[in-house]
Amino acid sequence: MSDNVVPIKRGAGSATPTLTPILSLTATPMNAVNAIILDRMQSEIPLIPALAGHLIAGGGKRMRPMLTLAGAELVGYQGTRHHKLAAAVEFIHTATLLHDDVVDGSEMRRGKSAANIVFGNPATVLVGDFLFSRAFELMVEDGSLRVLKILSGASAIIAQGEVDQLTAQRKIETSEERYLDIIGAKTAALFAAASRISAVVAECSEEQELALDAYGRNLGVAFQLVDDAIDYDSDAAEMGKDRGDDFREGKMTLPVILAYARGDETERRFWQDAIAGFATEDEDLAHAVELIRKHDCVAATRDRARHYAQRACDALSIFPDSRAKAAMVEAAQFAVARGY
Repeated sequence: MSDNVVPIKRGAGSATPTLTPILSLTATPMNAVNAIILDRMQSEIPLIPALAGHLIAGGGKRMRPMLTLAGAELVGYQGTRHHKLAAAVEFIHTATLLHDDVVDGSEMRRGKSAANIVFGNPATVLVGDFLFSRAFELMVEDGSLRVLKILSGASAIIAQGEVDQLTAQRKIETSEERYLDIIGAKTAALFAAASRISAVVAECSEEQELALDAYGRNLGVAFQLVDDAIDYDSDAAEMGKDRGDDFREGKMTLPVILAYARGDETERRFWQDAIAGFATEDEDLAHAVELIRKHDCVAATRDRARHYAQRACDALSIFPDSRAKAAMVEAAQFAVARGY
């Protein structure tokens, strides 16, 4: 480990990390990315921009395209190719969210009604397909086969991860190892690809390319771990979605895996019924939250997230200190500390 590694902040006296540094770092290129997104989500079919805009304009952290832009700053890239590629990354992410909401039957996304509730499942799936197509158009326009391979490969891995999660749904025997495989595919793969393509367009060394890949991959795992902790630790207003969605859908996320492993026989029977779909009322959710708190499963999940966030920061140790590096380190710290 190099002397450049910045440890994850925790404990009393540490300033609360924010996204402000990376938002400031990427503000100007993000304006260009947003303009591309707005332009490429247009269609002569009015339903397409209306539905796409419902989600795209609905907020969100824009973490994935920010990683592409921040990575370019980190390696000193002076061109503009990464603008279209960051837009492609956001289109891939948005398409997966639209499809996920249909699969999960979600009712809220980013604090308002999910697109599938407003526009229906068929339109939501088809507009998700449209955004995937737009993403690939942008990749082809860039002209780099390596970029195309990285982003198309990530898209395939995301789809496999979603299918794997679907097959693990309502299976109480799901292991922590399988859970990590699932989130490594469905979430971390795009974080890794978004970060890595910065080094590709900048024609960096393989070492720098792999370092950015490792940064994004570990950050993605940390981000999803915290997302899954938040589902049992925050209210719907904070999360921008229905609290307990994962519980009612029978998803074996890490807080549940740990609570089941640490529970007594009576608690395990409750989890078996809940994950099987036989105990999903509000009082059952309240009991689930109580058990997760009893066994410190949220704290344990965040501890694991902190481990991956530290690995993300460590991956940046090969780069000299800079404003971009500091912003990316703080983004990893924010991923662990956030409550939404």
